[in-house]
Amino acid sequence: MRHLGNKVALVTGASRGVGRGVALGLGEAGVTVYVTGRTVEEGLSADGLPGTVHATAAEVTALGGKGIGLPCDQCKDEETEAVFRRIASDAGRIDILVNSAWGGYERMVEDCEFTWTKPFWEQPLRRWDAMFSAGVRACYVASAAAAEMMVRQKNGLIVNISSWASQKHIGNVAYGAAKAATDKMTRDMAQELRPFGVAVVSLYPGLVRTESVMRFAEFLDLSNSESPQFIGRAVAALAGDPEILRRTGKILVAAEVAAEYGYTDIDGKQPRPLTLETVQ
Repeated sequence: MRHLGNKVALVTGASRGVGRGVALGLGEAGVTVYVTGRTVEEGLSADGLPGTVHATAAEVTALGGKGIGLPCDQCKDEETEAVFRRIASDAGRIDILVNSAWGGYERMVEDCEFTWTKPFWEQPLRRWDAMFSAGVRACYVASAAAAEMMVRQKNGLIVNISSWASQKHIGNVAYGAAKAATDKMTRDMAQELRPFGVAVVSLYPGLVRTESVMRFAEFLDLSNSESPQFIGRAVAALAGDPEILRRTGKILVAAEVAAEYGYTDIDGKQPRPLTLETVQ
């Protein structure tokens, strides 16, 4: 993996899950990574899952990068703005933004009932609101702030973590609509930013062994799964590509990126890329 020690990144929603994995993958490459999330004390996440912004930042540093944990609720514009002011003050630039923060995954089980896959008319409306506020809107606001800096620099990379749910019914209607909106933002942002040398891509993970997923490990086939850090290695590979603009506006699959750039997951395995036909 190429060393990217001169680059500065922001990864949102990185207390745990894919966001944490992205931060660690960038840490391996020597990147200075600003880590944002709402959890600052162990065990106090919405679903009681492990991880904090400060723990992720410490792991980034242990891997060879420089991790800086910044508590931030991406639904609060003033907190997002404060993060970018801090980055501008500290580093004077931002090279990579990864929008991983997302809402609506909380409370999949309510009153002993799994509601995630219920038809849309039986879904709690809060799930739609969370997907579009903590997910789509948070991505938009952070991207706008990063774009201001990247346009001045004449370079940069914005990665929006998305999903096959944008193209196929997976989970529920709100999830699919929010991910489709994310992919549309990617295409349109890419068009407007390309003249300034800034690339924007959507990145699709496969089945990722996040803390939440591993709660249900006994019910899942994990034989082709990916570590969260594998997604970070994909981002690092893209950030190190001097011809990244050829990919701007595109949807990329993390396992396909790995095959092209020639790296494996942390366990040495090469996950098989999912397709529209094979994803479930």
